[in-house]
Amino acid sequence: LGELDGSKSDRVAALSRLMIEAGLKAPVRKKIRDDIWFKLLGNATFNPISVLTGATLEQMGGNPGVRSVIHAMMVEAEEVACKLGVKFAMNIDKRIAGGADVGAHKTSMLQDLEAGRPLELDALVASVAEMGRLVDVPTPMIDAVLALVRLKVGEN
Repeated sequence: LGELDGSKSDRVAALSRLMIEAGLKAPVRKKIRDDIWFKLLGNATFNPISVLTGATLEQMGGNPGVRSVIHAMMVEAEEVACKLGVKFAMNIDKRIAGGADVGAHKTSMLQDLEAGRPLELDALVASVAEMGRLVDVPTPMIDAVLALVRLKVGEN
């Protein structure tokens, strides 16, 4: 749920207990930013690639060429995150395998594309590239995929 200088507050702990009792997963995390970046590694890579290919997580993770593009994007995103003090508990190959293991699931961005809804490109992809520029980490693969997706959906 959150972090408060590495310690749990009584309010956060109580909220976590209530949510868990209601059947939700709601652990209190000491390093919430690490968890957010772990999730973002998948969102910033699988999502835009799925828009370009129409592929499921399983298909993307199972295709060596596509998997190498995702890997390159994750390396870039991980380097940005590490410059910001993030630590990852799982390596990139395991992260990709975990995504692929979800199976024949369409990403939220692909679902949005198919439904004609706006894509969260800025929040999930462009933000990583922008942070890369702020910490002097080049993101050429992320930039290329972002440009291709923007062209596909008619964004500048």
